[in-house]
Amino acid sequence: MMIITKPQLLQAALSFLLLCMGLQLKVVCFLQPDSLLDETYLEFTNEATDFSPAKEYDYIIVGGGTAGCPLAATLSEKYSVLLLERGGVANLDPNVLYEDNLFNPLLTANNNDSPAQTFTSEEGVLNARGRVLGGSSMINFGFYSRADDYFYKNSGIEWNSSGVKSAYEWVEDSIVTRPNHLGRWQTSMLNALLQSGVDPANGFTVDHVEGTKISGSTFDDSGRRHGSVELLNKAKPGNLKVVVHATVDRVIFSTSKSLGIAANGVRYHDSEGIYHEVHVRKPGEVILSAGALGSPQLLMISGVGPLSYLSSLKIPVVRDNPYIGKFMVDNPRPGINLLVPVASLDVGARVVGIVKNGPYIESSAAPRQVPFLGSLIPLNSSVLVIGGKIIGPKSSGSLQLISPSDVNVSPSVRFNYYSHTNDIIECGRVVEVLRDFLGTQAMEEYKFSDTSGARDFRYIGPSLPEDPSHLKSNEAFCRETLSTFWHFHGGCLVEKVVDSDLKVIGVDSLRVIDASIFTSSPGTNPQATLMMLGRYIGVKILNERPPN
Repeated sequence: MMIITKPQLLQAALSFLLLCMGLQLKVVCFLQPDSLLDETYLEFTNEATDFSPAKEYDYIIVGGGTAGCPLAATLSEKYSVLLLERGGVANLDPNVLYEDNLFNPLLTANNNDSPAQTFTSEEGVLNARGRVLGGSSMINFGFYSRADDYFYKNSGIEWNSSGVKSAYEWVEDSIVTRPNHLGRWQTSMLNALLQSGVDPANGFTVDHVEGTKISGSTFDDSGRRHGSVELLNKAKPGNLKVVVHATVDRVIFSTSKSLGIAANGVRYHDSEGIYHEVHVRKPGEVILSAGALGSPQLLMISGVGPLSYLSSLKIPVVRDNPYIGKFMVDNPRPGINLLVPVASLDVGARVVGIVKNGPYIESSAAPRQVPFLGSLIPLNSSVLVIGGKIIGPKSSGSLQLISPSDVNVSPSVRFNYYSHTNDIIECGRVVEVLRDFLGTQAMEEYKFSDTSGARDFRYIGPSLPEDPSHLKSNEAFCRETLSTFWHFHGGCLVEKVVDSDLKVIGVDSLRVIDASIFTSSPGTNPQATLMMLGRYIGVKILNERPPN
């Protein structure tokens, strides 16, 4: 049974327009700010319980997330593709679709089938991963900004600059909006960043540039989300089958002449617990796009990973690789929460401050019900969440299996936040930037007055250290305010687990294309680069595949 959308939404989606702006003798296109959702992809999306797979496909993609959707759409241009997603479709879920409900996916997360699946690191930091068609692009803040130069130079991937540019634009034409205006808080943030010396003023750009800028968003100006799932609309429908509530349990291997083993299919189960087996026809591939937790977990359960560790769990070892599940990194987010005497500030992020050599500063007003407050926000007040992203943390950890056979049991992960002294120093830089930020004229209206007429900020939670040069005070603040930007990555690094083409080392016909291959988080927010990566590698596969 196909998943059918409302007819009027489908009809409206067929008439969406692109806003094109000529910039420096080139045309850059973005989604019309008030475009309706394009749900054409629902025509070839199926519930796993109602789907009878073919025996073979040219490509099987595990994970219909931020990278998996553009990858599937691209490969379907010439070949048959089966895209398997463990979550469902959120096309009618207001908690996912609307920016005013930005925090709701986390607030409503459960252990069954919610779009966001929360997990807690071994350090006790609450985090989340996507469990929905479109992946984390359906539960994030929508901020869209391209990668930084450091990421490209140190990724281990050989990039073609024109191919990268084309892949970004392919994404932006469909789901990225150039904001028509800024709300009150984002305007104040822009001014405060500039007044505190985070310059130059770069206006609007999706490029990663030092200073303060307005960037793109996957939320349009009507507050509707356009996630990676809409990139499936670019597929060749006859070549792509999308199956939801299809949980892949393991990769199936066979012998090969070149490397000894090759991936030739997967085993998955539907929501009723019925198991299915599908295979790829040569020279096709199985491609893992299950995310920084899901891909290393699936590799290890399938027998690809550290020999001694897998053996200790009685998992038959297919290929020894000591680096799978290692080098897990999550960028810490030190920050502050302010109660401010202004009601109904804009929720969402459109502005970022990119300080020279780091950090990155982002902020959003919070809705009235947020999990960390513990009490209701007073009337005629709002809460501002202001955080700094520590770039390139030196601390890293690892991922381990809780169950050696059940992929539904999330693995445990330890990121070892702040285990490296340099990360504490970088957190101190966040403190300095935030102190300058709060001292600007643009932030005056967000102070309260006491009975004597004195004005000051009201913090919810820890305030900034009084002495920003005191290392111990900074360290205490950093550890007390430790939280995440949800930009965790690693576990299948390039040159350790995959090669520069993202092929799993020592295994034929198997690739990994998601954030697990990143050595650093790209730019201020990774979703733009993940979508670009899916398109970029997909085009590369099409161009390099030998004729049948």
